[in-house]
Amino acid sequence: MIGHPTPLAGVFRIEPKVYGDERGFFFESFNARGFSSLTGYSGSFVQDNHSRSMRGVLRGLHYQILQPQGKLVRVIEGEVYDVAVDIRRHSPTFGQHYGCVLSAENRQMLWIPPGFAHGFLTLSEHAEFLYKTTDYWLATAERSLRWDDPTLAISWPTPSGVTPLLSAKDRVGKCLAEAEVYEDL
Repeated sequence: MIGHPTPLAGVFRIEPKVYGDERGFFFESFNARGFSSLTGYSGSFVQDNHSRSMRGVLRGLHYQILQPQGKLVRVIEGEVYDVAVDIRRHSPTFGQHYGCVLSAENRQMLWIPPGFAHGFLTLSEHAEFLYKTTDYWLATAERSLRWDDPTLAISWPTPSGVTPLLSAKDRVGKCLAEAEVYEDL
């Protein structure tokens, strides 16, 4: 694995070493030793999630105020624009975001440690998205930031004048200024 630090402390874009020939390809999608040496995270993952979304679906920006989840995310079919937002109040990058394209073709992953909100926009006809989490989902602790919060100023790659397809909970997400954030992470 090759780890690329991002402007947000603790967030890494990860490229697996891919071995391919005329038969196809092989790569390790996860190796605990390699992952720990790249990211510094040596805890465990407790849950794997898999979603499928149509073009224009935006999921996020999600986080849990209790049981914060680190996420290792990747796309196995299609393409998404993936975003992490630092919501650790005492972080030097509080309120800043990082976005990148993840696709089945580039096979890249993004490590988002606890303390960040996360979301993605489906760019292809559809996309299948996999992610490992460091803690269990807790419905009562789930929160959403507004995808279009002007303070965050995320440049989602949407066609001009087109609003992404959002879930009911994401339509009522809060702006960062009003949201619960992490005080002690």
